[in-house]
Amino acid sequence: MSNAHLLTGHVLTFSGDPFVTPWADAVHLGENSAVLIEDGRITALGDAAKAQGAHAARHDYTGHLICPGFIDAHAHYPQTGIIASWGKRLIDWLNTYTFPEEMRFGDPAYAQATAARYLDLLLDHGTTSVASFCTIHPSSVEALFTAAAERNMAVVAGKTCMDRNAPDGLRDSAQSAYDDSKALLDRWHRRGRAHYAITPRFSPTSTENQMAALGTLWAEHPDALMQTHLSEQVDEIAWVRGLYPTARDYLDTYEQHGLLGARGLYGHAIHLVPREVDRLREVGAGLVHCPTSNTFIGSGLFDLMGLAGAGLRVGLATDTGGGSSFSMLRSMAAAYEIAQLRGVAVHAAQLLWLATAGAARVLHRADEIGQIAPGLAADLCVLDLASTPAIAQRHAQAEDIWDAVFPTIMMGDDRAVADVWVAGVRRT
Repeated sequence: MSNAHLLTGHVLTFSGDPFVTPWADAVHLGENSAVLIEDGRITALGDAAKAQGAHAARHDYTGHLICPGFIDAHAHYPQTGIIASWGKRLIDWLNTYTFPEEMRFGDPAYAQATAARYLDLLLDHGTTSVASFCTIHPSSVEALFTAAAERNMAVVAGKTCMDRNAPDGLRDSAQSAYDDSKALLDRWHRRGRAHYAITPRFSPTSTENQMAALGTLWAEHPDALMQTHLSEQVDEIAWVRGLYPTARDYLDTYEQHGLLGARGLYGHAIHLVPREVDRLREVGAGLVHCPTSNTFIGSGLFDLMGLAGAGLRVGLATDTGGGSSFSMLRSMAAAYEIAQLRGVAVHAAQLLWLATAGAARVLHRADEIGQIAPGLAADLCVLDLASTPAIAQRHAQAEDIWDAVFPTIMMGDDRAVADVWVAGVRRT
């Protein structure tokens, strides 16, 4: 069999949403199972994979967990260099750290170097796909899509648009935001594994004219995604209320301008009012939980179980660099901790689903990534469930397979990532 690989180990698969149906019915962990990859795609699982893959190249991951590659559903690759910067909340964070760093992306060479470093860091941590904001500079978008294409990664990205409340050199206009975004969308959307997201940073940094222009662009290209921020901090919400006095709430600032829809990605969504929850559910929009960012800059406690249990689409993200880690394992651990503060223990199966199939569904790419299933791309992360002495000693006490997986979610980092496969190619 040419270009065929047989991976053996514990295999994680999904048959439903573990926040809507019992996790034990929706998430399955096949012990000592197998995955067959041919020409970049998954073709068989379990006994069928072993039978059909008799002549494939074999990769023995006994005792390891073979899971879908992690999907980071909300990040800012231009903030790679300022991750873990001290002592600020959202608005001060932007002014002190983010905006000065994003100014540097006017230099295409700087953008290219950062994009390459960022994607390599993701792969080191088992993340094979990301939805990232870029900067106002079209070259920053070109840099990320080009670097992703070189690695054959499935990514979502877009030019960040801002025409107010940002420094000189980081503002565009309603017209240039439309023109630049349209040109980039036409060039990159569905080219290879790239998808484009129309990207107003958030309501405070866009005038109503710019929001309307981007809403028009989305209406003209409904197949594109739209990504932004929503209700991250209480003082931010007060700021939005002053800037949009006729809006019913924060979500309405987007809805009034054609920026609410099923292919919309709304990061954070912590302090939602009931009308916002209802409208997001009605349109089938995607929410993105950014737990390490929410704790690092003091934003609040996302209602994961309440929102996901009510049927809203939810994915998981690092929100680099407001988030303090590139690791989706760390994001899973933080999501668990935040839910505990809200009085609920999220199961390991639910956390893994959020970082894979759940995020793929939010990005409208469930037909390509996020699961180990025949026909999907062979984007895989292999986790060593005893990667450090601390994890190994806890793993040795495990009573069942899920008890063996949970310590890696809570304490794992890039050392737990034993292997990464992107479109059927092993990253070495």
